[in-house]
Amino acid sequence: MKIDKRLILGLWAVAAACAITLNVANLFLGALNQDEGWYLYGARLVAEGQQPYVDFATTQGPVMTYAYALANPLVSAFGVAGGRLFTSLLGLLGTCLASWLAHRLASRFSSRAAIHAGLIAFLLIGVNVYQSYFCTIVKTYSLAGLLMVMGLLALSYIRGDATRLPALLGGVFIMLSAGTRASAVFVLPLVFLVLCLTKKGGPGFRTALWFAVGATITGLAIFLPFMLQAPESVWFAMVEYHSGRQAGNMVSLLAYKAGFLSRSILAYASAAVLGAVVVALSLTRGRWVESAGWLHRSMWLSVLVVTLVHFMAPFPYDDYQVFIYPTLAVALAVTVVRLWDDFATLLAVALLSLAMAFSSPQIHAWFVGERDRIWWPLRESPPLTVLQKTAGEIRALPGVKDDSLILTQDPYLAVETGLRLPPGLELGQFSYFSEMSKGKADVLHVLNAETFRDLLRTCDAPVAAFSGYGLSIQSPGITPLAETEQGELWELVEARYAPLKEVDPFGQADTRLRLLTRQP
Repeated sequence: MKIDKRLILGLWAVAAACAITLNVANLFLGALNQDEGWYLYGARLVAEGQQPYVDFATTQGPVMTYAYALANPLVSAFGVAGGRLFTSLLGLLGTCLASWLAHRLASRFSSRAAIHAGLIAFLLIGVNVYQSYFCTIVKTYSLAGLLMVMGLLALSYIRGDATRLPALLGGVFIMLSAGTRASAVFVLPLVFLVLCLTKKGGPGFRTALWFAVGATITGLAIFLPFMLQAPESVWFAMVEYHSGRQAGNMVSLLAYKAGFLSRSILAYASAAVLGAVVVALSLTRGRWVESAGWLHRSMWLSVLVVTLVHFMAPFPYDDYQVFIYPTLAVALAVTVVRLWDDFATLLAVALLSLAMAFSSPQIHAWFVGERDRIWWPLRESPPLTVLQKTAGEIRALPGVKDDSLILTQDPYLAVETGLRLPPGLELGQFSYFSEMSKGKADVLHVLNAETFRDLLRTCDAPVAAFSGYGLSIQSPGITPLAETEQGELWELVEARYAPLKEVDPFGQADTRLRLLTRQP
């Protein structure tokens, strides 16, 4: 039965409309995330001429701060919403390129398979509320995922004698992805090995060498200038900070691992269902579905290895998977069309994606606040609107000027108000390393027990603002401060600042924000 092309165009129209609608909804209604503040604030510092590691602390590679420095005019004009708009555009571009990559890989089977694979990949990525949310709020995932797809897309152009430039660009883009999100680095050796081992008309060692050259040159360009200037800070950001987290006893560790798997399956339910069907069919047939070549196999291996790396982390958050998910969606889409290359499959994937999107807990969270006994109270305002309103009130306070400081561990308040954070607080709630020596804290541009207390005693910011995340967390273990220590820190604050008002709920996790003004 020949299916009218207008039906496929109709599915494309529905998929595109859903993807754009989800991005717009997440931009305005999506919950705030603390990371948004310090990523955007770091980008502002870079736009002003400062350098990560050298002048302020960060916990990832430098690519994101420089990329987002280009969007600083948007953020200056629209605050966090401007940063979200830029992130959303990166995410949509990544989704479109992933669709094109699926089209190219499946063209090995047939032109119809290529068209279907492109649409399935777009549906799996674009019509997913969870993926849309984390590719709209300001985190590393949109940019890292886009660069990863660009690298894989470049590698898909390796054909016959045309190997050098595609391989070189593939190495460049995947290394840029690793310079944005550290766990992307594990894709590099995998692709290199597959390139080396693929023979019988495959790329081979020379192609792998060009891939390695592109990755090596890019890696040196990204990291070498900072390693020469601030080697200890680079090591801290890329290794020490992340390895210092603690998961507690074995029971806690196993609970975190199980939770990671459970939440990841829930977040990507449509892909999980399709994957389960493919595995079940492969097992009943006694053989796996034919791959679309060496790159297709590389993508499956990359998803498995990166997922394993995330799973092994002390705190394996499910959102770590966001940047690698487009790679999974492409690999799965190509596999699916090899099994079922018909319009019924397209329609089934579309309906599955829409059903899973509609049932997503993210949509519930747009409109409903924290449960009150048996009731689900509606939000009076979206979290972003509350942030904007609070920032306006802070800007209107007496003594607050364009160059004023704001004493806070909620950096998105500094971004939204346009005010400045005291040096050492750029990482927000993750800035306090109570047990670190003063010398090391000064080198890393963070605060230890002594310097944090000195800051609270002497800071001349006209306003202070602390949510439930403020004065309560110590790094790198990300553990709560003892109540006695929290009390000591609050005594220092209250000795110089008088309570002004409280905002509840506010920010990430709907905690209570306490606003204070400096006493004469």
